[in-house]
Amino acid sequence: MNKLLVSPSPHIHSKDSTKSLMLDVVIALLPAVICTFIFYGWREMVVMGVSVASCVLLEWAITKYMLKKPSTIGDLSAVITGILLALNLPYTTPWWVVVIGSVVAIGVAKMSFGGLGQNIWNPALVGRVFLLVSFPTYMTTWSAPQGLFGLDAVSGATPLGAVQEGLLQGSTIQEIMSAGDYSYSKMLFANLGGSSGEFCVLALLAGFVYLCIRKVIKPWITLSIFGTVALTSLIFWGIDPSRFTDPLFNLLSGGLVLGACFMATDYVTSPMSVKGGIIFGVGIGFLTMMIRYFGSYPEGMSFAILIMNSVVPLLNMWFKQKKFGRK
Repeated sequence: MNKLLVSPSPHIHSKDSTKSLMLDVVIALLPAVICTFIFYGWREMVVMGVSVASCVLLEWAITKYMLKKPSTIGDLSAVITGILLALNLPYTTPWWVVVIGSVVAIGVAKMSFGGLGQNIWNPALVGRVFLLVSFPTYMTTWSAPQGLFGLDAVSGATPLGAVQEGLLQGSTIQEIMSAGDYSYSKMLFANLGGSSGEFCVLALLAGFVYLCIRKVIKPWITLSIFGTVALTSLIFWGIDPSRFTDPLFNLLSGGLVLGACFMATDYVTSPMSVKGGIIFGVGIGFLTMMIRYFGSYPEGMSFAILIMNSVVPLLNMWFKQKKFGRK
């Protein structure tokens, strides 16, 4: 007689695993990482190495000695957190500051919630914002890239910082852009200073396209962020172009591309449904522009993503993902 076997779900399996998905994200970030090494040299290698190593070692230690569970470092999520944290820091950041950021990112923002899949906020962004509040001097001291074997760093303001400072001094956007020689080509081809993940726009977009082709992420969150930023800045720019920056400037400057392509699209901290993801992206884009235009801090991407991360449980409740097999 045939036996009826009963087993819990899932009954349909995919060849994809957490490790394979994370590996694709690492591959997608490689062009940006390589660009940071080329433009920022060995000091960026130190920041990247310390960030990745401390994130991995800390997760291993917490899992083994505090949670008493098998190690989870093999899923590569800690590696991604380390890479993203490093890309959110100036390459002149001291190594011990990087370690503190890793402790906050992994120990507080991730493992205190139970590990991968249970954290509310993006760990790398939590680490970055903590360092920004705790060590503002290190986090806001920008230097222009000098190359792999370049000379000493040359300090300079980021485009967003220069715009904010110039407006406070009574200059117009046109005068600020002309004085700083902030051309769109420089923003696109990585010739401006800032956090190491702020200048390699082409490399980040190449990684985003790779993730879309591999179907690791869905593009609606990123595209809704880009669209909202473009529309919001277009409205304000149309009202007063001497005070508000134009859409292309806002799309290419700061950490917008890094945040929209690799941090807002995080599986754990983003909505599951299409409608929820679009609203999530619209909220990030709008909050980013409000902070940039009216806040005391020139960049708002990190804060916007963390604020919208907090809204994700509500978005998942309001906009439920269609169940498998349902029309």
